[in-house]
Amino acid sequence: MSTQAKRIADLVQSISTTDSDTDDLHAKILAQMDDLNGLQDTKSTLQDTHLALSDYLEAVKMVISDTFDHEVWIRTEVRAISSKGGHYYFELAEKDDNDQIIASCRATLWRYRASGVLAKFHTTTGRILEAGTSILIKASATFHAQYGFSINISDIDPTYTIGELAAAYHTMLKRLHDEGLTLLNKHLPTPFDIRHVIVISPENAAGLGDFRREADRLEMANACHFHYHHATFQGNHAPNEIRIAITQAMDKFVKKFGHLPDLLVIIRGGGAVGDLAYLNDYELAALIAEQKVPVWVGIGHERDKVLIDEMAHTRFDTPSKVIGAIERQLLEITQNAKLNMQHIQALGQSKLITAKNISNNAMQRSQVSASKLIQLAKKDSQNQMATTKLLAIHQLGQQKIHTNNLLNQSKAQSTAKLSQVKTKTSQFLNHHKVITKQLQLMSEHCRYLQSMILIQHPAKTLGKGYALIQQGGQFISSKSKVIPDKDIIIEFYDGKITTTPK
Repeated sequence: MSTQAKRIADLVQSISTTDSDTDDLHAKILAQMDDLNGLQDTKSTLQDTHLALSDYLEAVKMVISDTFDHEVWIRTEVRAISSKGGHYYFELAEKDDNDQIIASCRATLWRYRASGVLAKFHTTTGRILEAGTSILIKASATFHAQYGFSINISDIDPTYTIGELAAAYHTMLKRLHDEGLTLLNKHLPTPFDIRHVIVISPENAAGLGDFRREADRLEMANACHFHYHHATFQGNHAPNEIRIAITQAMDKFVKKFGHLPDLLVIIRGGGAVGDLAYLNDYELAALIAEQKVPVWVGIGHERDKVLIDEMAHTRFDTPSKVIGAIERQLLEITQNAKLNMQHIQALGQSKLITAKNISNNAMQRSQVSASKLIQLAKKDSQNQMATTKLLAIHQLGQQKIHTNNLLNQSKAQSTAKLSQVKTKTSQFLNHHKVITKQLQLMSEHCRYLQSMILIQHPAKTLGKGYALIQQGGQFISSKSKVIPDKDIIIEFYDGKITTTPK
């Protein structure tokens, strides 16, 4: 029992043992009940203290300044970046494994540091700092009463960004290998005759000019036809533009000619090493691997590889070497045809060859041709079998990814529902505690009312010298209501008597 309830019980007991005025005791009991129901919720004096917003935020600023007065290295991702007056303003974020943002804040790179920091980053990585880039910054926390919390950036480590790009490259390459895509395009046979070539490249690029100098000469000789399509090869939007260019170029060619081209060529001239990172895109690499014609790539670099190099049928260092390989293929076909024609003419002019020899030679050639056809058919069958196997592995990998996605989705939904049930259970428990407390208060109040009823019982009143008077079956409480010469009954605590008033 609480202290307030005990005090009420003591007052109730005192009514039956003292001669104090009953009304005063009732008032005291009611006052104690008011204390029990209302005053127990009185708030502390600290909660009643009023502060101006500026004073409160100034206190927050002091705490942040005292606690985070030194610079630290912070891993983060750039969500957005803008520049004004030479200053650079960032929106930074951190994401979880499900690509959901779990932390974010603003940051500033002031003008007196910006030029040196950004120049070092571009020189080392070969790319500009933009949204979506993972970076390691050296920074300190700051808080302003008007502008809120932000981070001041003093330096950016470009080697961290290069490491992140390399890790992402190996992750994508492993995924492509596990899905059976790395050898899919490589197993396609090199075309015997190259008549139509689709070329994807940046518009007005130097590498495209080198390529076209030889390609235009071949086209003027009607040896080969080239179909050019352009896309951006630098920036975050580059992979998507290249994918669109490839898809639209293939669809347009099939609609116009009714068959597939002989080659798909992707070329780009030389440039900064960091720019190649934009071509390390899983969707772009998968699209190249799944092409039904050989893909030849000449990106303009010798040492470093990108994902599209790994997926392509054949990789070349420069665009000039791609057109050189096409020219050599056409020249080899032409030379073989010329040699065969000369051989046929020599056979026709020879008068020493008898009909029997001609017949035997024809039979032998037929046998050789048949043998070659069988070998070619066998080789083609093996290529088809290998392609079918790779496609099956690829489809199995895709199905595995789909199954994993469904499993993760189901797990996430189950976790969310479990969290909701846990929250509701906690709410019900808190509600139960509130109701239990209220029931305890009502129980104490009922005991008080019970005590009051017992106090007001007629037996208690009669025991103090009072009497009950009845006349005609009704209790009489006033002299004016007494009827003369009619019997009345007087009830004491120990019995009744009958008398007649005069």
